[in-house]
Amino acid sequence: MATKHVQYTTHGTCSKLIDVTADEHDVIQQVFFLGGCNGNLQGISQLVRGQRIDDVIARLRGIRCGTKGTSCPDQLTMALEELKRAPLE
Repeated sequence: MATKHVQYTTHGTCSKLIDVTADEHDVIQQVFFLGGCNGNLQGISQLVRGQRIDDVIARLRGIRCGTKGTSCPDQLTMALEELKRAPLE
């Protein structure tokens, strides 16, 4: 099975990096966050695995963390947008 993969540097969150992989049908295979709230981000990673990229973007885009203009879930949507454009490996 062909996959695509990106490592996205986050902006404005406690997490620093999101590593995400999807298959050729844009189904998320794995997500890893570097930094941030470990338990919450492990939960998000498990919940989005097996979901279609566009479905996750629609659900998580625009979520804010406190007074920050973004959040880890919102940053994940940005990583997923980049992943959609990534070449298959």
